[in-house]
Amino acid sequence: MRISLRSALRVSLAAILAVAFLASCAQEEELGKGEDIETLVVGMPGDPRSLDPQRTNDQPSARVMKQIYDTLMYQSADLEVTTDGLVESYEIISDTEFAFKLKEGVLFHNGDELTANDVRFTFERMREISAPAAFLVAALDRVEVIDDYNFTMHLSFPFGPFITHLAHPATSILNERAVNEGGEEYARNPVGTGPFSFVEWRSGDSVTLTRFDDHFRGPAASEHVRFRIITEDTQRTIALETGEADIIYDVGPNDFDAVQELDGVESFQTLGLTTFYMGFNAQKEPFDDVRVRRAINLALDVESATNVAFRGFATAAKGPLAPTVQFANTEIPGYGHDQEEARRLLAEAGYPDGFSTSIWTNDNPVRIMYAEIFQEQLRAVGIDANIEIVEWAPYLDRTARGEHDMFMLGWVAVTGDADYGLYSLFHSSEFGDAGNRTFWGNDEVDRLLDEGKASPIAAEREAAYLRAQEIIFEEAPWVFLAFRDDLAATRDYVEGFHPHAAGHHVLYNVRNN
Repeated sequence: MRISLRSALRVSLAAILAVAFLASCAQEEELGKGEDIETLVVGMPGDPRSLDPQRTNDQPSARVMKQIYDTLMYQSADLEVTTDGLVESYEIISDTEFAFKLKEGVLFHNGDELTANDVRFTFERMREISAPAAFLVAALDRVEVIDDYNFTMHLSFPFGPFITHLAHPATSILNERAVNEGGEEYARNPVGTGPFSFVEWRSGDSVTLTRFDDHFRGPAASEHVRFRIITEDTQRTIALETGEADIIYDVGPNDFDAVQELDGVESFQTLGLTTFYMGFNAQKEPFDDVRVRRAINLALDVESATNVAFRGFATAAKGPLAPTVQFANTEIPGYGHDQEEARRLLAEAGYPDGFSTSIWTNDNPVRIMYAEIFQEQLRAVGIDANIEIVEWAPYLDRTARGEHDMFMLGWVAVTGDADYGLYSLFHSSEFGDAGNRTFWGNDEVDRLLDEGKASPIAAEREAAYLRAQEIIFEEAPWVFLAFRDDLAATRDYVEGFHPHAAGHHVLYNVRNN
């Protein structure tokens, strides 16, 4: 792949530079200058789904929203939660009561000052519209406003990770007036307190932000940030090599070795919190039969497929949680590869000759490669699987509606806690857009996940989550694929970039030198 990448770099260079020149002319008209040291250009593979943090919970959207909004608490690159967010201080009154004091003088991009009423509005709206990430604050009963800067959060039950969840991008604080005035168009005209304010979103092309000079921590290092949507891995690498992009996210596994050898480039490889998986629609035949789900797990050589798809930049998964996540069950044995046993289970389930089905994926080269490998391996046990590639936003919408048979996705356990890595994906209350796109539920798993969420005792939480993972493994709503490394790269003149373990990289202190 090094040879093909370099060949692509040589062949595409002239065309890329021509396009870059034309693009810079257009940008000069928009911003008064070309893509210079005042504009930080970030290449990422996916287009945002929404810029309203309560309308989506996907990675591309979060990466942009992280710059536009602030949260009550702040999560550092190494997952430490601090009061560097909107909160000046907080006090734990009891297991179910938390008193907060906001920083004074914090401004939204529309000039309104942040008050406790905005906090109350944010969390009430999160519940009212059934936000996809509402599970993050399911324990919250109400927000009691004391005055403009003080409020108390009352929980219905003790919830250990509650403070951590207040640093998640989906709990970003909204401006009540802006949301009400924006109506249905708010998702494309967001207003936050973050270091950058929204300028323009060209779907499938770019999102442009500009520095908010009145940010409470002071002006950001860069005057402008432009997120360029570059879906193809190698094209993102070319953009970095030619200087069209200053930073690229999710460097393709096939390209990373070559990226490390490029002059003037710094690469970053960090242990991530992401699990890649292939999910079944457990409410459709034949996937409503656990024997079929287990048979497919056994039919697939996940370890070899992972080595091919990720080229060593991921570890084959045996269960649902990466070992970097708190309370991950690292004793789960995995299914291994046993096609004879797979055929036996299919016959026992009533499919001795197999069946026809489909594997859905978005335009992600790693997922497509998995699908192609699995298509051949499933054929060996009599399953004819057609591969369907769907654009990202419709992909999320359609899998949320349950239109699929099998599908490829990833999930980042953003908080580093098992609750975030399991509840949304496997609890029966979270079917659809909230995260459980397998539409699989289990009463005992529900009970264990509820127990893990509610108990303030770490040992009880651990026991609940370890057992829940054992049942999930046994019931097999997923084929557990991989725990991937996070791969990113910057030009060597970029200063201040530190990869965030959850992939929501903070650009406040990042600039071109």
